[in-house]
Amino acid sequence: MFSEGRLIKGARTALEHLGEKLDGGFSVRLWDGTIIPLGKDADPSCQLRIKHPGVLGALLRRPGYENLLRFYASGQIDFSGESLYEFIRVLRKKGKNKRTRELSKGLMLKNLWPFVFTKAPPAAIDHAYASEASGRVESKRRNMDFIQFHYDISNEFYSLFLDPEMQYSCGYFKTGDTPLAKAQKDKLEHICRKLRLKPGEDFLDIGCGWGGLVCHAAKHYGVNAHGVTLSQTQHDFAKAKVKRLGLEDRVKIELRDYSTLDGTYDKISSVGMFEHIGIQNIPTYFGKIKALLRDRGILMNHGIASRAKPNAKAVKRIRPERKLLLKYIFPGSELDSVGNTVNQLQISGFEVHDVEGLREHYGLTCKAWHDGLVANRDEAIRIVGEEKYRMWLLYLAGVAIGFTDGSMHIFQVVASKHASKGPAELPLTRDDLYRD
Repeated sequence: MFSEGRLIKGARTALEHLGEKLDGGFSVRLWDGTIIPLGKDADPSCQLRIKHPGVLGALLRRPGYENLLRFYASGQIDFSGESLYEFIRVLRKKGKNKRTRELSKGLMLKNLWPFVFTKAPPAAIDHAYASEASGRVESKRRNMDFIQFHYDISNEFYSLFLDPEMQYSCGYFKTGDTPLAKAQKDKLEHICRKLRLKPGEDFLDIGCGWGGLVCHAAKHYGVNAHGVTLSQTQHDFAKAKVKRLGLEDRVKIELRDYSTLDGTYDKISSVGMFEHIGIQNIPTYFGKIKALLRDRGILMNHGIASRAKPNAKAVKRIRPERKLLLKYIFPGSELDSVGNTVNQLQISGFEVHDVEGLREHYGLTCKAWHDGLVANRDEAIRIVGEEKYRMWLLYLAGVAIGFTDGSMHIFQVVASKHASKGPAELPLTRDDLYRD
């Protein structure tokens, strides 16, 4: 309907006007190779590439995160520069200089309206959770389905960016340049010290992943470790690892829901599993852990957290970007605030001893994962396809920046079951956590 020249001219005029007000720090490269800097200090090597005029048309007709994600996942929108992580950092930094209210609506409309009639290329996303993804509809909550959607992609894929111990949770960085493998080993040690593990104790790890913590605890602390997971691929990997390390007499791995367990444990950990519980299920979760712990037994609960919300309505609200995370990456996940976590522990009969924030540590961890995935791009695409690779790269870049900038949080909470009066079984100081 409109000539190529008309579309290019319109896009250039609109984007140059946007750049005057936005000062975005990057450039836009159009489908014909035309480059328009968004601001006087735009980095020429940092480019957002739009590969078809119909992409602009689709975004004008239906603006929103999901449409933008579809075109990114299909490769119709791309970027160039050092990495996706650095590109998003530029966007967030320069985004503080927005003056979009000063845009001329007439100029933008005149130059962009022809794109409304431009047909967009296909951009459907194949990899989405097929059912209700929020986990808030109890009749439709399928914990094993949620877990297996995220974790059962393939062990081979995760091995491309995780450390050799296959730790898919926040590392513990003693310095900012500590290698990921060292930070993850230090994390395992940090958790074991917080639990005050002793030889012969019965230790349960809820959501044991690929078995790193239970194997470390059994090997270095002499405990009898029991790990449960709902992921088939994690279960199989962990079982093989236990056998390879010769720990079959001290470590048991089960494909099992923690809620079906019975017996009594001296110590219990939950690392990176708390996000999968759902806020309305937290009382049941802590109640079950209390039933499994002996009196004065220690729990170490490690979970990503949201900021505290002012009211129940705000707690229930799901932001658009979070809806996408639920649909395409993490179905069934929900973040609690650390204040509510502590309250629920106390209501459930626990005594809370320590709360440690590890936000910066998770920023470093996720950045290392992002860089590892970038370094193994070709192999990742071979395993999961380009669409899923691009979505996971965006996910890891986004959460790395979220933790680094402070919009996301993570806490380790140490508590003990307090069923009778008297002192807890923890030392008076925390010197033992930081011994050499």
